[in-house]
Amino acid sequence: MNDYFIYSIGFLAQLLFSFRQLVQWISSEKEKKVVAPPLYWITSLIASFLLFIYGYLRTDFAIMLGQFITYYIYIRNLQLQNQWKKIQKGVQILLINFPLITLFTLMLKGEFDCTLLFDKEFIPNWLLVLGVVSQLTFTVRFIFQWMISEKNNFSQLPKVFWILSIVGAVLILIYSIFRKDPVLFIGQAFGILIYSRNLMILTKYN
Repeated sequence: MNDYFIYSIGFLAQLLFSFRQLVQWISSEKEKKVVAPPLYWITSLIASFLLFIYGYLRTDFAIMLGQFITYYIYIRNLQLQNQWKKIQKGVQILLINFPLITLFTLMLKGEFDCTLLFDKEFIPNWLLVLGVVSQLTFTVRFIFQWMISEKNNFSQLPKVFWILSIVGAVLILIYSIFRKDPVLFIGQAFGILIYSRNLMILTKYN
């Protein structure tokens, strides 16, 4: 497949992720506390699926793993904000099943070869491990976010979320340099600034 097409999907996903970060940051500055408006989660959901597709086209298991997990956490946060019920039932069903249907369709067509994701011709083992660790670190932040939000029964972005965001972003930056992946590099370089600012807001107003 044409590299320009693949990168366009990746850059679109990162553009949406950057947009969600701007929305969250501006909202937090306005409220003088760290907040996560519904638009943050809606944009996250769309961007996550696009990056999942990008990871598949790049035969990058690390990217696919992280996005598959967080996709459903984004949906849960929309539910906690009572935004999910505003979406039509048919669209809800489509969104919930779309990643699974896509994988199943690719497998039926014989276009999804899992062995390629671990093939040393595409990526050496040590780099695969680095990618998986960085993505898991980045993903765990949303698992913590989800658990704390469930405990308090409302969607929130706690301090541990931002600390893990910075650690994960640095690891992904290192990974992207070795993978020569401009999509990941640009996205995380921008993200670190937003994550750091949110930590400052938490420290200043809490």
